[in-house]
Parts: sequence; structure tokens; C-alpha cells
Amino acid sequence: MNGRQRGGLAARIFRRTCDTMRIEPKSWTRYPWWLRPFFWNQKRKYGVVLDAARLWARSPRLFAGVALLYGMIDRRSSPLDPALRSLVTVLVSQVNHCPFCVDLNSATLLRRGVSAERISALPDWRTSGLFSEAELAALDYADAMTRHERGVDDAGFSRLRQYFHDDAIIELTGLIAFQNLSSKFNAALAVPAQGFCRLPGPAGGGPWENAAAPSGKGPPDDR
Repeated sequence: MNGRQRGGLAARIFRRTCDTMRIEPKSWTRYPWWLRPFFWNQKRKYGVVLDAARLWARSPRLFAGVALLYGMIDRRSSPLDPALRSLVTVLVSQVNHCPFCVDLNSATLLRRGVSAERISALPDWRTSGLFSEAELAALDYADAMTRHERGVDDAGFSRLRQYFHDDAIIELTGLIAFQNLSSKFNAALAVPAQGFCRLPGPAGGGPWENAAAPSGKGPPDDR
């Protein structure tokens, strides 16, 4: 494939993506120059610039703030185990019906050593028998925070404290709150999955219900 053909293919992919999203990303030349390092880093890390980032970047200062906040939440020195962080983000993304977030975070979760079987069991996390007691407590907390009809109660919070100290709970709460922000933003704007992780569509469910095998591209494990 020559350069002209590659350029035409990229343009067709860009148009199809824009057709599915409710707001189009701007053309590259209309983003401020100081955002280019963010995009270059995403392309290095993921192989592509994330569609969600191109939407956030329509408001450059907002995008920079969100990117900085995420970097602090998912830092290497977090007191939360990297696999647990990704389990929580996938569950919140499923609850909020965000295929983009499920796709990206499932790929990260696989690269952090969690099996496809456990990822696929997340919709049935209470009864699957595949999660530890600490994981169940964190998943229950994430589910309660995300579903407005549930909310966090004292019993659930007491259970969480059996496995996590107060500073870790603050980090976990911040992570869940951020993932709600991210997944609700992407779901509202109909940001599609970018193919980081193959997602089968089970009967009666959407593409966000389960995650399967990695697609061969996607984020490295940068714990």
C-alpha cells in the first residue's frame, strides 16, 4: 500500500468514526500546538490517537486537566493494585454502557494479567466465584457508586474497610468517580470502541457486556 492509498484509508476510517459520534472531532490543524505531545504520547502508547481524546481536546484546557487528573489516579505509586484498578474501570464502563471504555480498559486488564474468563465474568461478578473477597468488596462499592438507585450504604462501606485502609479507599473512590465521568462522557457522545479488545455480543446484550481476547493492539501494561 503506497502513501496515497494509506492516506485515503485513514480518511475513510476518520469519516466512518465521525459518522458514529454525535459531535465530530476537529481537524488536526485546529488543535493548539501544545496538545500535540498528548496526541503523540497516545499514539506511542496505544498505536492510535483515542477518539475520546479528540473530543475532549475540542476544549483544550479541559482536556489537559482531565489528562493530568487521570495520570495522578492511575500512577505507578497508587496504593491500589493495577489489576484491581482495571477491574473497577471495566465494571463501571459496563454499567454506564460505554463500549469505548470497556474496549480500552479490557485490553489494559488483560495486559495486567487478568484472564479473559474473569473479564467475561464481570457482569456476573457477585456469583461467578472468580473474584477474591477484596475484589468483590471493591466491585460492590463501584457498582453502588455508579448506580444511582443503589448508592453506598454503611454495610457496604464497612465491608470495604475490611480489605482497604482509608487512603486506599480515597484512591478507589476517586478512580470510580473519574471512570463515571469518562464513561458517561463517551457514552453520551456515542464514542465507539476502537478495537483494542474483541468484544462478543451475547444474546440480549450490547457490545459492552463482555470482553474476550485482545486484538493485538492497545495499551501496554505501564504499571
